[in-house]
Amino acid sequence: MKTMAGLIREHPFLADLTEAECEVVAGCAKNAVFEPGTYILREGQPANAFHLIRHGRVAVEIYAPRRGSHVLQTLGPGEILGLSWIVPPYRSTSDARAMEQVRTFSFDAVCLREKCEKDPALGYALMKRFVPVLVQRMSAARLQALDMFGAQA
Repeated sequence: MKTMAGLIREHPFLADLTEAECEVVAGCAKNAVFEPGTYILREGQPANAFHLIRHGRVAVEIYAPRRGSHVLQTLGPGEILGLSWIVPPYRSTSDARAMEQVRTFSFDAVCLREKCEKDPALGYALMKRFVPVLVQRMSAARLQALDMFGAQA
């Protein structure tokens, strides 16, 4: 039977962490299951967790008055959900809803932030993984906004 550290090391997002780093990170992890329609994250709520998706699809949504909910993107296996855990003020910036049964590794953000404070090398290793995802998603959101609202002069 594999340990949590061994399991999370198989996820593409954390695959190249050292064994020691995986052991530390695994101390903040648990398995989680979300049924279809369940909100995993809610906009404005404390970002107390992030998730590595193992199975299923998640709709990342924003709500706009008079327009309703709008799906920004759909995430699936191998992807990460909940980037706000690493950026103060640690509040979710969107809703995330399970589109089908979703299984994740769920990480306690407070636990992991404390471990990163104690071990800056671990914090840096994680930042190197999270920042490119943040930049890619900001770029995608920008392009989507241009498409949705048109370029304003």
